[in-house]
Parts: sequence; C-alpha cells; structure tokens
Amino acid sequence: MEIPLYPASRPLSMEDKQQLDKLFAQLQPRISELTFAGLFLFRRAHDYRLTQVQDSLVLLGKGYDAKPYFLPPLGGDVAGALAVLFHDGRELYGADETFAARYLTESGLAVSEERDSFDYLYLREELATLPGNRFHKKKNRISYFSSRHDYTVDYYSPKHRCGCLTLLDSWYKMAEHEEKTSLDLELEAATEALTTAEALGLEGIVVLVAGEVRAFALGERLNRDTAICQFEKADPFMEGLAQLVNREFAARVFTDCTYLNREQDLGEPGLRSAKLSYHPAELVKKYRAWRGAIDIAP
Repeated sequence: MEIPLYPASRPLSMEDKQQLDKLFAQLQPRISELTFAGLFLFRRAHDYRLTQVQDSLVLLGKGYDAKPYFLPPLGGDVAGALAVLFHDGRELYGADETFAARYLTESGLAVSEERDSFDYLYLREELATLPGNRFHKKKNRISYFSSRHDYTVDYYSPKHRCGCLTLLDSWYKMAEHEEKTSLDLELEAATEALTTAEALGLEGIVVLVAGEVRAFALGERLNRDTAICQFEKADPFMEGLAQLVNREFAARVFTDCTYLNREQDLGEPGLRSAKLSYHPAELVKKYRAWRGAIDIAP
C-alpha cells in the first residue's frame, strides 16, 4: 500500500508488515516501540499513521495524553526528515542514546530524557535460571507456587486462545476500578494479540493449573540479540505464578537471544519496583526532542 508524502499520512495497517519488518531488520532497533506487532497492536491507542518525509518513512503518533509526536525516521536521509519535522513544530519521541548522539546535537534543539519510558533490558539466561542470592526471593515464590499447585507449561497456540482471553477478562475486571484509559487500550491490544499471534509473529507460553490457563506471556524478536515480552498476565491470587511465568518465558522462547526487553514502567511505582527487582543489565534510555532552547536533562 502506497505511503503518502508528508504532510499527508494514512493509518498503519497489516499490509505494512513486510515493509516495516524489512526496515527493522536493517536498523536493528533497541527500543521496544519499534516492532511491527507492537505498533500494529497499539495503532488505535496511539493513532499511528505513516508518512513519507523525503525518502524516510516516518510514524506519527499520539501519547495517552493525546499529545502528538513522531518516532525516529526509518531509513533514508534521517537528518533531512528531522529538519522538516522539527521545522513544522513537531516533537520527536523514542530516540535512543545512539540516535540522540548522532542526530540531536545541533544548536536550537531541546532534548530531554524520558525516564518513565526507559526500557528494562535483562540477560535472558538470568531470568531463565535466577542464579545466586540476588534472585532468592523470586525462587522462593516459585517454590511456594510449585509446592501447592500441579501445573504444566505449554507453548501458546490457538487451542489456548479461549483460556487466555478468559484470564484477560478476569484481569480487566479486577483492574478497571483504577479508571485508567490505558487499561482499556491494553485490553484491546492484548485481545488482538491473542487472536492474531501467528500472523504477527508473536510467540509465547501458557501456564495451566488443573487444565485451565492461569498465566500467559507473549512476545517477539526485537533485534538479532534481543526478544521482547509485550504481554504477560497471571492470576493474582496464585502467589508465585507471576514469577514462574516470567521465568518460563525466558527459558523456553527465543532461547537464541542474549537479552530480553520487558518494556517500560510508565512511571508507576509498583511496576518500577518489580522491574528493578529483577536486576536489569541496562535501562535503555529514550529521549524526546523538539525545536527550542537547549535543555539536555541529566
């Protein structure tokens, strides 16, 4: 499908998968936003649209606060595309350190770190084996669950779809009292992920207790060395199950990858504490930039 020339744009569609997959394979991105499945599944949440700026493909989007932004231009004359977009008063989101060092150093740009959006990058083998004393609390919780439940782990496939959707519905009903728009959008994205996993290239696992799905995790490959876990849900009333599904995903899926990216914490204190407790190997920094006075946050 043809991509219109800027400032015209069109919505992201499934037909764009082949082209974007090819671009991502060439670029080997590090930030979690830059996978086709991630973009496609949240296309309505962020109103993702495609445009061609000179010879660069650009994704236009909106935050949960409806504030517009564009993601780093893909291929072509990146500097030229940035010049056009910044000149029009548009704001860049999702630049990693390498991109920022190469393209965001000119005078007149304001650049800020987006701590709430940093991706948590882990050594996959550590999450799969939980070695040493650093992970003893995780291992204890898994042991607690294992001693009380007869469970099995299987790879995600269409036969588990209904069970996963039922679990997802239960999760939503327990969480909806928080009245967060992002919960509705996450439910929509996760539901579509479960129903279109094969077409999108998502892989994952399920944990069954007494024959019923009590946890699942889905993800995809981000680059040659890194996989990403985009969706993970577990029955909150089964202590230790969340730690188990985390371990089993790392142990069974994308085992040729060195790293596992588990996305950002969105500034939520509980989520940040949980992600830090797994001892990330790195926080993949992300930057926002716009035309204005220089303001590089520490």
